Amino acid sequence: MSKGTLYIVAAPSGAGKSSLVKALVDALADITISISYTTRALRPRDESGVEYHFVSEKTFLDMVAKQQFLEHADVFGHHYGTSKDWVMATLHKGIDVILEIDWQGARQIRQLFPDAVSVYILPPSLAELEARLLKRKQDSQAVIQDRMSLAQDEMSHYHEFDYVVINDDFMEATAALTAIVKANRLKTANQVQNQQKLLAELTQSS
Repeated sequence: MSKGTLYIVAAPSGAGKSSLVKALVDALADITISISYTTRALRPRDESGVEYHFVSEKTFLDMVAKQQFLEHADVFGHHYGTSKDWVMATLHKGIDVILEIDWQGARQIRQLFPDAVSVYILPPSLAELEARLLKRKQDSQAVIQDRMSLAQDEMSHYHEFDYVVINDDFMEATAALTAIVKANRLKTANQVQNQQKLLAELTQSS
């Protein structure tokens, strides 16, 4: 039975990670996004179970105690975590899973899944990053300044990832992210796993 690949996609807030990942999932079959659990409040356009599973701090900490997360982290004063059972069940169905997490979570995941493929999304400049945060109109000026003050430290961890994609032109960045997934699926090890019947037929002795 084929097994899916775990993809880690990280970026500073405002780099366009979520939009790129959505475009990737729309473009390819058998790939889906893990919906994280979080304690942050819903924003006006949020829908629980779509962007995140929104839970109370008590519920989140109970899940931590029960070891229900593959990884979890505190980001800007809110907890975020990835469901262990859902990810494992989805991968075993042969479906690729994308984790949208920060660099700290990525470190935790790489220890558990050494074969995970990791991608870091960077903005074309700090000025553009701030402009995108302002354009979203989701955060106060104080929160945006906090995000900007931490962005360079976050981005300094890009070298820990397998791939780096600069999100300057959205279509080009989407094509690059899609190419990474397509190329990984064509690796010999993955083809051996996913094309067992065909490869046996093509190589068997007459």
